Amino acid sequence: MVSTAKVPAKAPAKVSAKPAAKRPAGALVKPARATPSSKEPALAPSVEPSLRFYHSKALRTRTNSVLDGLQARPEHPKHGEALADLVAELIEAGMDYYFLKALKQAKVGFVAEQSARLGMSGAVRLINSVSRNFIVRMDQAQLLVVASHIRSLAATV
Repeated sequence: MVSTAKVPAKAPAKVSAKPAAKRPAGALVKPARATPSSKEPALAPSVEPSLRFYHSKALRTRTNSVLDGLQARPEHPKHGEALADLVAELIEAGMDYYFLKALKQAKVGFVAEQSARLGMSGAVRLINSVSRNFIVRMDQAQLLVVASHIRSLAATV
């Protein structure tokens, strides 16, 4: 049965009596920048399901070295490059672990495996190019957020 009762209309939003601050014509409004604060909680490991991958001890050592260096001296100008290189290595290791390792285990054959490797290589190059463009332009605070995120992914549960 369909109800024919009328639903009351929403009240219009209240308008502030204060006039908006005037700015010169043509002035650009910059959005507020988020900065890390000591009041913000640290990123805690999620209790949600996740798919993380195993990687080499050498890559783990390199990851810790880059992240430790960034957190120790965030003002160093080369951290963006180092973090972009690290992200590229992690992407390649992850793609290999999630996709190519499964093909090897399934024994799909040499030609199929090489075709997949070629396609994956192109995808990895594209992702690395895009991520590098963003990472190398990040400021210290943004790089620290990315480093914190990578640490949270690398945390052992």
